[in-house]
Parts: sequence; structure tokens; C-alpha cells
Amino acid sequence: MLKRLKKIFGLYNTIENVLITPYRSYGTHSHLYVLGRALDDIPLNIVEDQSFFNTLKNTYKQFDSFEIPDVPIQLRIKNSVSLNTVSNSEGYFLFNETVNKDLSHFANDEGWITYDLNYTKELGARTKLAKKEFQGEMLVPDINAEYGIISDIDDTILHTGVTSFLKLRLLKNSLLTNAYQRIPLKGASHLYQKLHLGKSGKNKNPVFYLSNSPWNMYQYLRLFLDFNKFPKGPVLLRNIRGPFDRSLKPEKPHKQKEIINILSTYPHLKFILIGDSGEHDASIYTEIAAQYSDRILAIYLRSVNHERQMQRVKSIVDDFDTTPVLMVDSSVEAEEHARENGFI
Repeated sequence: MLKRLKKIFGLYNTIENVLITPYRSYGTHSHLYVLGRALDDIPLNIVEDQSFFNTLKNTYKQFDSFEIPDVPIQLRIKNSVSLNTVSNSEGYFLFNETVNKDLSHFANDEGWITYDLNYTKELGARTKLAKKEFQGEMLVPDINAEYGIISDIDDTILHTGVTSFLKLRLLKNSLLTNAYQRIPLKGASHLYQKLHLGKSGKNKNPVFYLSNSPWNMYQYLRLFLDFNKFPKGPVLLRNIRGPFDRSLKPEKPHKQKEIINILSTYPHLKFILIGDSGEHDASIYTEIAAQYSDRILAIYLRSVNHERQMQRVKSIVDDFDTTPVLMVDSSVEAEEHARENGFI
């Protein structure tokens, strides 16, 4: 709280704990797309048996972030790849670069590459908690992948209550409930594991997770996915624009932009899109399927308990015949369709 007050009154000028947080990202044998953020903070300590008070405290800490702008950051893979960038005014940084090395040589059997990040100038950190090197992971899908899976998180694999009155259930579920106590929608983890295995059963099909949640929720959602045994994959959230943000607004919605970027990164890979009928997945997914008619194998939309939304979604998908669109009440229905069509 003292740090927050100092920041409000312009007295905050000493960085105490440098925390470079890389987000699970992706790339190819010659290109990487790595995102992260530089903060003056210490890592969250989310544990399985934490009290309600500690859950509230962690929720507060997730959003009470102190970004560090203009940090020169270096990314290194072994002793073979070295790249540099600088964090922006909100502490975010991005490596979106082509390299002259075959990155797949550094990947493990699942296609994951571990890289090191460090900041390359003294930032005035003064406590023993500050460190200079951090590790992240990026996925390079196997060349033998049959297809990829791009999935929404909210109300697709994790019940959030995004369609509830004033989004009150969404606030309760996301902010007042421990990540370890969140229950995935029935059968979702099993379905995603099946799709990850594919027809070959070789665990080669990459899974990408999207959400309109802010990056502040990254660790929370990553813990939920790992704890509930969803296939490991890049997690792509979004930056919430503040009221004083004068930068240009993105031309496309967050999910649409990220999906198009994934499709562009892997031009020879087809995809299954999974979402829900609660918000805008139906319109975004069908627009992408129309634009990339030979790239989208199927669209699965999980039904939500909201009559008006369901009617709106049906009006979108009923006359759409470019790509199979299946509205499902359970993961079993999606699994049956995937098996009938040779996806698993």
C-alpha cells in the first residue's frame, strides 16, 4: 500500500524487486513469438490449501502491479541464440523475430524450448529478492502434427459465469476462488488430451489457449490448466487498456488477432477451434473459417445457459456451411464428432 501511495504522489522512484515474467509462447524452427512483462514485484505464492484471506491477498497482488518501463531485456537459448528488446511503458515486451538457427534442435520430446531472460542494465534493485535471470518456455510444434487446437478458456473449459447478471458470478469465480479449487467443465481435460494425441496417439498436436482475461490472471490460469491435466500449451491473454491509454486501438478483437497470428505462423497446419456460445466466439470463429476455408477442420461451441445468447449464436451458425460447426452440451458430443471425422 505504501508503494502504491508513493506512485500516486510521484514519489516512487526505487525499484525493489525485479520480476521478469515470461508467458508460455510459441514459434517455429526459425521464428519465435515470446511475450512477457517486467514488474517491480515478487512472484505470487498460490498454494492448494490457502485460506480465503490469502486468496483475497493474491487477487489484490495480481492486479496491484508495478510495471517497469524501458528495461533492456536479453533472451538467450543455450549459447546459440541471443536477442534483445525493451519493455514498453506498461512493462510488456515482445520478441517476434526470425533467427538463423534451427530452434527445433533445442526442443524436448514435447516440442518445448527453455530460454533464459535477463535485464541488461542496473535498475537500482536493492533487496536480496531481486535476481537477474529468469526462465521461460516456448513451443515449436512437431513437423508430424496432424492439426492444431485453438481453444477459448472462459466457459469453454472453465466455468466463469461470463453471461451472469452484471457478471457477478464471473467476479466471484475469477477473483474470490483459489485456482486449485476451480472445477473444469466435465470431460474437458479428457477431450483435449484426446485431441492432443490425435489419430496417431503420439502427443504431437499443439494446443493454444486464449482468453479475454488480462495478463494479470496468467499465473492463476496456468496453474488451473496444469493442475487439471490439460495439455501444456501457450496461454494468450490480453492487455486491458487503461482510461488514459492514448495508443491506437487494435484493429481486430484480441482473440481474432491471436488466431490469425497462429494461422500465419503455421501455414501448413489445419486447426480445430473450440469456444462457447456465451459471447463472441461464434462470430469470430465463423469469420475466420470463411477467411481460411481450407484451414479450419471444425468448430465446437459449448452451449451456455442463456436463451438470448443461444438464439443469437444459432442465427449465426445455422446457415454457415463453410466448416462444420457443432454446438455441444458436453465434451462427449465433441469427442464423438472428432472420432467420426478421424481426428482422434
